[in-house]
Amino acid sequence: MHATILNVTFDSARPAVLARFWGEVTGWEVQEQDSTPGHEEYAVGPPSPGGPRLYFVQVPEHKAVKNRIHLDLIPPGDDQAAELARLVGLGASVLDGQPAEVPWVVLADPEGNEFCLEG
Repeated sequence: MHATILNVTFDSARPAVLARFWGEVTGWEVQEQDSTPGHEEYAVGPPSPGGPRLYFVQVPEHKAVKNRIHLDLIPPGDDQAAELARLVGLGASVLDGQPAEVPWVVLADPEGNEFCLEG
């Protein structure tokens, strides 16, 4: 018997904003889980149950250092340029200091969490 991953959880200053961003990125449904004042939680999950969700929990502190874990995205139709433009339009930013001669682009979501768009 093995454990199953339920969530990939992000600490967040603004969980609703981050959940909506990742919902648009993935096309997954955004669901408010807890709206207690000062403590919001949102889940962003695939249409088929059973896969891991992205989960956003409100915390008081802001992100301070590079993530130790990140998401890697595959662009639809292998069109990296079009997907990069779409992600930036949703609020992502392309980070400075891109690795040389690699097929991916390193970006950050609206709260600075790094992720990669494969080429």
